[in-house]
Amino acid sequence: MLQRQLEEPTTVSNLWNYLAFVVFVVVSALIPIRKRLCSRRVKTKEDYVFGAGHISMLAMMLSIARGTLGVISVLGYPSEFFYRGTAMWETLYGMMTAYPIVCFVFIPVYFDLGITSVYQYLELRFNSRLVRCLASGTYILRTLLSLGVTIYTPTVALNTIIGVPYWASLLCITCISIFFNALGGMKAAVAADVIQSLSMTAMLVGIVIYCCVKSGGVDQVVAIGAQAGRMNFFNFAADLHLRVTTTSAWLGELFMSLSLLGCQQNFVQRYLSMPTLRKIRQTMLVNIPLVAVLFSLPWLVGMGIFALYHTCDPLKAGNIEKMDQILPYFIMDYFSKVPGVWGLFVGTLFNGALTLNISNINSLATVTWEDFLSLLPGFRKKADSYQLTVIKLVGTIYAILILGVGFLVGLLSGVIESSVLVLSATSGPLLGVFILAMFVPFANWKGAALGMLVSHGVTVWIVTGRMMYVEVYDSLLSTSIEGCVSDAPFLTNSTSYIVVDQMSRIMPMAVQGDSFLYRIYSVSYMYYGVFGTILTVAVGLVFSLATWSSVDAYNTKMLHPAVRWLHERSPFGGKRFGSFDVNKGDKLPPAAKVVVVSNLTVKDSGKS
Repeated sequence: MLQRQLEEPTTVSNLWNYLAFVVFVVVSALIPIRKRLCSRRVKTKEDYVFGAGHISMLAMMLSIARGTLGVISVLGYPSEFFYRGTAMWETLYGMMTAYPIVCFVFIPVYFDLGITSVYQYLELRFNSRLVRCLASGTYILRTLLSLGVTIYTPTVALNTIIGVPYWASLLCITCISIFFNALGGMKAAVAADVIQSLSMTAMLVGIVIYCCVKSGGVDQVVAIGAQAGRMNFFNFAADLHLRVTTTSAWLGELFMSLSLLGCQQNFVQRYLSMPTLRKIRQTMLVNIPLVAVLFSLPWLVGMGIFALYHTCDPLKAGNIEKMDQILPYFIMDYFSKVPGVWGLFVGTLFNGALTLNISNINSLATVTWEDFLSLLPGFRKKADSYQLTVIKLVGTIYAILILGVGFLVGLLSGVIESSVLVLSATSGPLLGVFILAMFVPFANWKGAALGMLVSHGVTVWIVTGRMMYVEVYDSLLSTSIEGCVSDAPFLTNSTSYIVVDQMSRIMPMAVQGDSFLYRIYSVSYMYYGVFGTILTVAVGLVFSLATWSSVDAYNTKMLHPAVRWLHERSPFGGKRFGSFDVNKGDKLPPAAKVVVVSNLTVKDSGKS
């Protein structure tokens, strides 16, 4: 199929597209906060954090699944399929495995505690603010980095289609996020997620149908992808240095999803806003097929686009500068003269980054207040309205920090690789400390803290070594330009695609390719979360056994119910490790004071 020559949109068509973009973004942003704009009622902290009141099960399902269909996925996965095939698609296995584990393992522990921050649980379990702050800091770091990737992603489309500078798009997203954060809250964030999920799904389904029709049917789309070697499923190679295999996709995504869904504030905050544990379980389990469908949509879009461009790769032909521009280029190529289409497309991407940014700013600000600021003497026992004002101010500061991260993301090679690298590198310590807390009865705060610090240190060392000392090859599948016409490329400032089968980022080689350090640095980033979790748990186990004392006793209600049942029946339960259960009338250890969290009475030894 010959590449069609791009034609400049008419002035009338451009006006309709700009109008569609502005209207879609404004309406999508105002609908979730319309009640707040029309109401004089003062929003309470509970309203802001948990969305006090009824949130439907369907709305919560779409909000939780919303992260599956973010702008990173929409722009990144089609280009991933086009240039690397389906290997990363198999991360879906790990994601679907994580949902029931979170549903039946993590949520029952949190639900009855009456906590505002999920990291408050770690303080109750380990009687240590240090562990709580380390976990909160890990979450904040990961979210800041991942949101930087998120808000950068739609700027690629805006720059590709209408030439808007990256900095202008980033600044616009940040300003709207600050405004929305000041007026919104959890209910507004959920409503925005629902609007975004529905609009993104409709857009992707429309693109898939169009591509299938243009290519001659679904079977033709699949056949073209298979003949070009894109359907590379079920690669169980044991080499840890391959970028992604079926094993690393499943295992790496499982650990990342467990850390995200089970240990991250923005997700747990949504679970705890639902009225009953049964409702949470229904929402999570019904969400599994929904997540599978939503996650697969961008990949199907990639298959359709590849079927149209399999004889004329826009990147190799010099029509685009980056792989992630393939979907925006397709929209301009086929719909430039259809009024409003690219306006709605860019508006959907822009709004997607915006809503995800707003939702996470809410959680970041809540965690910062609950886990850091509220513990300071000057902020204790402040009025509810004062707390809410501080939380909103902190959210504004985070929006500005995310803006700064967004400017740095363009230095990395693609939004998918940037996103996975950030999530994998920060997942291990966070997941590991929660595993210690729930499943290891003899784990104490010293082992948990040291395990997190060691895991963070090793992960940072490996990531730094990978980026500084290893020549990382980003292997791409072969593409063709045989069907291209010799017209001027769409992007006048585009650079030529020089290397056909491989693109590489050349780094100074400070270590030898066959050395021990080189082999460590070049391990696939898909395994960072796995290794980080194992290291946190291993160090925590050893150091806890070596340093356990009577002051490390804790309320056994903090353990997972199944572990608590086994612990109570073990030879050492409640004896060697000094655990206690106030509901059974157990005597608290000396020097411990009693605090009440919701209906659960626990001890707090005041360690930091």
